[in-house]
Amino acid sequence: MNKLAQKGRMIAIRQLKITLIIIVLSVLVNLGMFGFSFAQSAALGGIVALLPNMLFAYKAFQYAGASASRKVVDAFNSGVKLKLVLSAILFALCFKFIENLVLPPFFITYFLAMFAPFVQAVVNSFTINQQ
Repeated sequence: MNKLAQKGRMIAIRQLKITLIIIVLSVLVNLGMFGFSFAQSAALGGIVALLPNMLFAYKAFQYAGASASRKVVDAFNSGVKLKLVLSAILFALCFKFIENLVLPPFFITYFLAMFAPFVQAVVNSFTINQQ
């Protein structure tokens, strides 16, 4: 893996770590305030958000650079497709097989996890502008 791809992968790993922290905090808040079934639903919402993003990050940052531009585009496109398919499968599995799924914590944690990369981008932009 070249240095440019490695840099992109490190950014993606940082975003995934921030997402994981947000998920854990949501699970703990739900556990403390509402009990196990809410915390379990929050955890499942986080997993539905995190796993497809991990797969996308792996696929999207396999290649980098001008000499590999076609590979970059193909890897990104396949990563997006796999992310969407995995997301749909995970949603379907949760809705079909989890009997005590509580929807508010499930979707709130899902949306918080999906929003995490945007927050990191804003923070990074603010930090870069301050330097």
